[in-house]
Amino acid sequence: MSFNTSSRQLSKTDEAPEDVPSQEVTPLDSPEAGTPEAETAEAETAGASVPEAEAPEAEAPEADATEAEAPEVEVEAEADPEPEAAEAPEVPEVPEVPETKAPETETPEVRTAEATASETETPGAEAPEAESPGAETSDVDTPEGEVTPRPRRWRVWGGWREKYPVAARVLWWTTTAVALAVVVVALLMPTQADKFRVAAFVRLPVEAIFGAALLIVLPRRPRIVVAVFAGLGLGALTVVNFLDIGFNEYLGRGFNVVLDWSLFSDAQGYLQDTFGKGGALGIAALAVTLVIAVLALVTMSVIRLGNLAARNTETATRTTLVLAIAWVTCAALGVQYAAGIPIASEHTMQALQFKTEQVRRTLRDEAEFAKIAKKDDFADTPPDQLLTGLRGKDMMITFIESYGRSAIEDPVMAPGVDATLTAENKKLTDAGFAAKSGWLTSATYGGSSWLGHSTFMSGLWISNQQRYRTVTAGERLTLPGAFKKTGAWDTVGVMPGIQKAWPEQKFYGIDKLYDSHNLGYKGPKFSWSTMPDQYALTAFERLVHSKKHDKPLMSTIILTSSHQPWAPIPELVPQDQVGDGSIYNAIEKAGKKPGDIITDSTKSKQEYGKSIQYSVSSLIDYLVKYGNKNTVLIFLGDHQPIARVSGNHASRDVPVSIVAKDPKVLDKIADWNWADGLQPQQDTPVWKMNDFRDRFLTAYGSTPAP
Repeated sequence: MSFNTSSRQLSKTDEAPEDVPSQEVTPLDSPEAGTPEAETAEAETAGASVPEAEAPEAEAPEADATEAEAPEVEVEAEADPEPEAAEAPEVPEVPEVPETKAPETETPEVRTAEATASETETPGAEAPEAESPGAETSDVDTPEGEVTPRPRRWRVWGGWREKYPVAARVLWWTTTAVALAVVVVALLMPTQADKFRVAAFVRLPVEAIFGAALLIVLPRRPRIVVAVFAGLGLGALTVVNFLDIGFNEYLGRGFNVVLDWSLFSDAQGYLQDTFGKGGALGIAALAVTLVIAVLALVTMSVIRLGNLAARNTETATRTTLVLAIAWVTCAALGVQYAAGIPIASEHTMQALQFKTEQVRRTLRDEAEFAKIAKKDDFADTPPDQLLTGLRGKDMMITFIESYGRSAIEDPVMAPGVDATLTAENKKLTDAGFAAKSGWLTSATYGGSSWLGHSTFMSGLWISNQQRYRTVTAGERLTLPGAFKKTGAWDTVGVMPGIQKAWPEQKFYGIDKLYDSHNLGYKGPKFSWSTMPDQYALTAFERLVHSKKHDKPLMSTIILTSSHQPWAPIPELVPQDQVGDGSIYNAIEKAGKKPGDIITDSTKSKQEYGKSIQYSVSSLIDYLVKYGNKNTVLIFLGDHQPIARVSGNHASRDVPVSIVAKDPKVLDKIADWNWADGLQPQQDTPVWKMNDFRDRFLTAYGSTPAP
């Protein structure tokens, strides 16, 4: 039997197939298969065949002579044409010299030697020095006696491995170890930064055991397909785990795969305000690159380990069985490294179950919340029965960005903040004001301030973007809306953080809005904050409060100077020097840069505390200077700062204070048991933030009308 390898006469090909032997090679003088000498001889033979292909006329007579000398081989070829048919598509014939049949001089012994050499290479792939990219894909079933040509690049790689066996062995083991580490880390990665410890990664993931068992038994092509999909899925879950870590660090909760994609645009805006446009684009590009790298690395790691297990089936099967027995034993006995860290891990399965349940809860919550939002005990209360206890009062509801309980109780920040609260409370007392303070539990943490604002003013628990969209699309009665409904107040909003169209103005019941574009500010931005709080309050006095009005004002003011990253921080300036804000240019240039503190938790805490002191002082100074006997101020924080500042597992509590000169105002909330002054105590009652609206409306003379 012979092979039809007439590609020897390829006249338009610069390079002949590497593994097809020359006519001159016989079983007697050919080097031993699988050795470096054999590969060298094959390469030389391949090189020698090129001239023959370029001059077919000279080779044709020799081929004819060969036919005459070996008629037995020709007869055998005619009796068994199947190998020729199988080989023809791989080595197409050249029409110019169809009569050339030199390869037919091959004898069965030659083919047997070549097959033996080919088979010798396959077991060698099991050893480290034989591992190569080509070895991983050599799992195809090849009919006995056929020669599968290998591209030259694999032969070069194999030659390098033979020349540097130690380096090749080290590289093989290193690559395999990295692949194993990548898969293990992906399967066991915690979703909170404070849970990263060695014990978390030295466990037996059940998902790896099941995956190995599956890949061992699958044929090559199905195995590759399964490995690719498994790798992509595990890589995607790893990306989500990283998002969970980031969201837990900044927002005190995990990433919601249904709702939180819209927050990336806000994150991009924050990065641009903090690091500039170039810095924000660089960070975004780095994030995209890391996502692609994680997906590719995890996928390639799974494929490599799957191929390794398939080439070493017996060893892989025994190892998988031992690990399975160990996992079952540890799970049955409840063996743990420490509390909450079992050796038998189901981390990935539990994470998938949690995310699946989260999606279900989110979808259910949309319909359920829409029903809740329609129920309002004060929706049908007549205007003359709303807020009767505050008629004639100038109302101010003011949010201080990120003003949380940690500012008052954390050992790093509390000394400065508490001293400021004490000093500002004395200013109030000296000016004839009094205050009562309590705690509210915010619906958000570390960010998404609008969720805290809407929760406080609507009386509904707005804990995610979906709920926010639902409530703001409806006609829920808000606190500003209740004052507007009475017809006894004009409602205005001073919101320097609003930098684009804000359709929620109608929902909140605000008649006139002053945003970052129409407050007349000519000074610099302070990182994310568009203007200092002192300037915003001064502009409010100049543009709104100092004007004559037929009705009292209901003003909603959102102060932003205490917004992260807390660098640079404005400084208080003499009131008559505020002007158009140009005075802040020098202050901004002399201040710290975000990069100076953003990676240092202690510095971030210190600067955060200073920003709270600045905001509280700006507000109280304004009230003392411009307030009167009819002024009532409600001010509170919208949420706690991020975990890097407030601490891991900090509460969501924020302080809230009501300040007034008229003692009757505070008498109406005496049964709330709030603490006197601007600083709530540890035992002061804590309410959910959404409870405030109904309690406030009821305390000040509003009659429910469900």
